Amino acid sequence: MTPILSEFKAMVRTRYIKPLLVFLAVAGPGIVTGSVDNDAGGITTYSVAGAKYGYDLLWTLLPCFVLLVVIQEMNARMGIKTGKGLADLIRENFGIKVMSFIFLCLLVANIGNTTAEFAGVAGSLQVFSLSKYWTVPLSAVLVWLLVVKENYGITERIFLLMSGFLLMYVASALLARPDWAAVGSAITHPRIKGDGEYLTITLGLIGTTIAPWMQFYMQSAVIEKGLTLKDYRYEKWDLVMGALATVVVAFFIMVACAATLNHAGIEIVEAKDAAAALKPLAGSWASLFFAAGLFVASIFSATILPLATSFYFCETFGLEAGLNKTWKQAPVFYWIFTFIIVISVALVLIPGAPLIRLTIWTQVLNGILLPVVLVCMMLMINNPDIMGAYTNHTLSNFVGWATILALTGLSLYLFLATLVQRL
Repeated sequence: MTPILSEFKAMVRTRYIKPLLVFLAVAGPGIVTGSVDNDAGGITTYSVAGAKYGYDLLWTLLPCFVLLVVIQEMNARMGIKTGKGLADLIRENFGIKVMSFIFLCLLVANIGNTTAEFAGVAGSLQVFSLSKYWTVPLSAVLVWLLVVKENYGITERIFLLMSGFLLMYVASALLARPDWAAVGSAITHPRIKGDGEYLTITLGLIGTTIAPWMQFYMQSAVIEKGLTLKDYRYEKWDLVMGALATVVVAFFIMVACAATLNHAGIEIVEAKDAAAALKPLAGSWASLFFAAGLFVASIFSATILPLATSFYFCETFGLEAGLNKTWKQAPVFYWIFTFIIVISVALVLIPGAPLIRLTIWTQVLNGILLPVVLVCMMLMINNPDIMGAYTNHTLSNFVGWATILALTGLSLYLFLATLVQRL
């Protein structure tokens, strides 16, 4: 082997192969968090938005991507620098009362979210004429065994594998034969409306794309994985890929529903309606891909959402938590996880339960709660006593505070508009 060839191989290993191997070892928290964001509640919200407004709301995904990257980067940075979860930091810096209030609100929202996931399991399999009265309990048992019986490394690999299945929505949208010129026009020349329903769905889209639970899970995940400041630059690429996965899947769900349901004048109330309605409009395969994607997303999120709740409950009250711990070492962590699954499954199995209304308003509640969580984050990440030299730079502060102001203003507008209508 010539010296030149040896130097070339060494250069390739140093510049490309070694960084790629390090990235593959670090990757996980960002991709998993972003992929889980496209849960049953999110898919329902995206489907309803596409069916009702066509391509008009696609423009919201661009700012959502930027916000998601900036906010998740702050979570990763705080977790890696402090070695503490978000709930732990809020409790230490704002007191147990503030964290308890946030926890109670998020507990209600996450029970609603998890219920929506199991409703998504039921709905996706009902497309294949399978009864929810055995598919939902069986799915819940599988979710419970995955978390309780496996360690973090194995569970994360399964999560990453499941993330790839969400790309079935790309195939579903392509089979719907959308008008790509109209898609481009809707993104570059958005038509923003001021009516209450349009703004409610917009807030729901933001609430499901950038959900409060994500901030807690992301920060806990980088700690659980044992990432250090040496891994920080690789973790940034991980979370960018996760954010990209979120908006790409959301984009194709909205496109699929806009190109078929909106074009045919069909309005829906949940994601399974979209899967069923796609069959005569775009063919059996489009319907199959949509239903299969809904099933995978629902199982995926039904695992992560109770986990996120368990993490921040234990962090709030200083209790042991983590998938690498046994039930004996972290009993409260696993009991909270089990409790949320049992309650959610029970709600899904109640005949006539208002699951659709619960799903939509849970996403709206996420949008309302998000500014509260973000204010705490922004104050802490700009505190040098907490972050040292890793405080925010100007762009992150601008995006963070602008997001808080926009969400607060939108939530306040919707509240006042609803109040005026009822008076």
